[in-house]
Amino acid sequence: MRILHTSDWHLGQHFFGKSRLAEHQAFIDWLVQTVEQQQIDVVLVAGDIFDTGTPPSYARELYNQCIVKLQVLQVQLVVLGGNHDSVAMLQESRELLACLNVQVIPGYMADPEDHLIALYERNGTQQAWLCALPYLRPRDLLQSQSGETQQQKQQQLQQAIQQQYQRIWELAAIQATRLPVVGSGHLTTVGASLSESVRELYIGMLDAFPADAFPPFDYLALGHIHRSQRIAGTEHIRYSGSPIALSFDEARQQKQVLIVELSNKGLQQVVELPVPAFRQLISLRSELDALPNQFAELAGDASDDWPVWVEVVVQADAYLADLQARIEALTDELPIEVLRVRRERLQPVQGFARQAKETLSELSPDEVFARRLALEELSESDVQALTLRHRQLLSELETGELPI
Repeated sequence: MRILHTSDWHLGQHFFGKSRLAEHQAFIDWLVQTVEQQQIDVVLVAGDIFDTGTPPSYARELYNQCIVKLQVLQVQLVVLGGNHDSVAMLQESRELLACLNVQVIPGYMADPEDHLIALYERNGTQQAWLCALPYLRPRDLLQSQSGETQQQKQQQLQQAIQQQYQRIWELAAIQATRLPVVGSGHLTTVGASLSESVRELYIGMLDAFPADAFPPFDYLALGHIHRSQRIAGTEHIRYSGSPIALSFDEARQQKQVLIVELSNKGLQQVVELPVPAFRQLISLRSELDALPNQFAELAGDASDDWPVWVEVVVQADAYLADLQARIEALTDELPIEVLRVRRERLQPVQGFARQAKETLSELSPDEVFARRLALEELSESDVQALTLRHRQLLSELETGELPI
């Protein structure tokens, strides 16, 4: 059996006001072609199929288009809800999609057997079981108790997640006579390498879930972290990573999907298949005088159809009020779109590094909130609690659970 493990598509993402439609369309076309060429039996998407809980119509169309094309190839598709996905939105089409060989697990299900999915080869023969765990929201697993310390909350959440995995694993173990068992999850594990576009899950409650707390799956397909990586030095616990760069600090990463080969003896091998970089994202750190030559070099690898998207970090001691206008003039006739301009001082002032004046567009919501907290006299526990609540609210806004 051959399973294609992917995650974190974030269909519908707007990147500094730019749509990712063209890149996502190119990826789905490439994915369908790859599934056919590599004779894939199952496509497993380990969470964050959408970027928000209320994705634009074109993002839903891409999702439906992918489902139809995979169904024509007689490929089983499994979609797990992530922290960006709306449980209600994924749930509404779950029964309909089951008729198209698509299993959707939008969130925590009350019946443990709903998390156990049989995986089939294209010829209809079952070859494995999947313990299909999506993003597990703390409110689905725990009831908050007054007077609990942060450490107690961390321990309780870890235990609750571990119990869910063990519960589904035991169901699979009963069924899995001579069949391998695959697990899934959408969370941060200990040792995972994050990127700018990933907001840590369970921050302030559970920093990361320990790899040794998972049951002994033959393979564990993880989502949420956008950098493809092994966990705890193992071959069988993997993040596939996102198929396109979702932030500028991911620009240098080689994006990939993972082809997991299983037999009745368990995991045979994991093949890392690179995903083409459909569009260049470049983070350029430079002094202002050097930018014209660097822009000219970048333009040589771009086209009007696929302009390069650039973040520019200008190294300068002086505050330049017209910096944005200067840079726009440099790229006016080039296939380059500058999406963010930031400033960085070259020299410390009076013995310490002083930040240049910044605009809100240069800062993330987390950075703005952290700087506002720094102006207050708060205990460490209060800072952690407020940071946790802020990130929960941001997450609820992203998924549409909190009205704007």
